[in-house]
Amino acid sequence: MPTLTKLFTMQEASQHNTKEDCWIVIDGKVYDVSSYLDEHPGGDDVVLAATGIDATDEFEDAGHSKSARELLESFCIGELDPSSPSIPELEISSKKQPTEITQKLVDLTKQYWAVPVTIVGISVVMGFLFLRRK
Repeated sequence: MPTLTKLFTMQEASQHNTKEDCWIVIDGKVYDVSSYLDEHPGGDDVVLAATGIDATDEFEDAGHSKSARELLESFCIGELDPSSPSIPELEISSKKQPTEITQKLVDLTKQYWAVPVTIVGISVVMGFLFLRRK
């Protein structure tokens, strides 16, 4: 008979991201490593940086020993829920109407377009006159 474990979403696991309450996700399992942070040979900041994500690659890239892997299993509190998305869905919104400030900027640009064009025109004419004098 299979062992029943508690299921967590990535969102739930990512909320435990402090030194006092630190969960990490590796290979689909959720680990509460809060009590181990001070003892971690790489420092607590390395572990804290791996919260809120699937830290499998980071764990594998560090080249952990067999004893480190066995120690990790003692902190297992459950598994990642396979039915929940690992990345929260983004909310897609429709194009919004311009705000008051942006609308004023557009209106000013339409009204005073001649000013920068005039400056450029005068600069070009002055450049030709200056070059002609030489």
